[in-house]
Amino acid sequence: MTVMIHTSAIVDDGAQIGAGSRVWHFTHVCAGARIGAGVSLGQNVFVGNKVVIGDRCKIQNNVSIYDNVTLEDGVFCGPSMVFTNVYNPRALVERKNEYRDTLVRRGATLGANCTIVCGVTIGAFAFVGAGAVIQRDVADFALMVGVPARQIGWMSAFGERLDLPLTGAGTATCPKTGDLYTLSDGRVSRREA
Repeated sequence: MTVMIHTSAIVDDGAQIGAGSRVWHFTHVCAGARIGAGVSLGQNVFVGNKVVIGDRCKIQNNVSIYDNVTLEDGVFCGPSMVFTNVYNPRALVERKNEYRDTLVRRGATLGANCTIVCGVTIGAFAFVGAGAVIQRDVADFALMVGVPARQIGWMSAFGERLDLPLTGAGTATCPKTGDLYTLSDGRVSRREA
C-alpha cells in the first residue's frame, strides 16, 4: 500500500507516514511527525514536529495538531476541533519550553469544534461532543459535553450510548455488538461478546 499525498500538500523531509495513509489538499506535515498506517488527514490539516498519530486515525478538515500531542490508534478528530499546547500563552512571552503533553487514547472521538486544553488525557473510547471544552482528564468511555465540559453518560466502543448511571455501579450491553460494560468505582470496563 502506498501513501497518497495530494499535490497541494506539503510533507517535510523526515516525516514518517504509514502505508495506506492519505494526505489531502493544503495539508502540512512537519519533518518530525510520526503518522501511522491507514490515517486520513483531511483538507487544511497541520501536523507539528513533535506529534505522534497512531494507525487508522481520521483527522477531518481544518484541524491543527500541535507539538506534544499524541493520538493512539483509531482516534477521530472532527472538523475544526482544536488542540492547544501552551496553557497560558502570550504573544510577547516565549513559552516553547512549557509545552504540555496531551494524550488521546485508543478509539476516542473528538467532536467538531471541540477544544482540548493541553496537559490532559482523553480516555479510550471517550466521546467528546461537538463544541465541548475539555480542561481536565476524561475517563475511558465517558460522554462529555458543554463549556466547560461535563460528563453526561457513557459510550460503547462502537459509539452507542450506554444505559449506565454516572456514578455507583451497573451493567449495560451495547445493542450493536453485545459487549458487556460494567461500571464500578467510577470506571467502566468492557467484556467483548
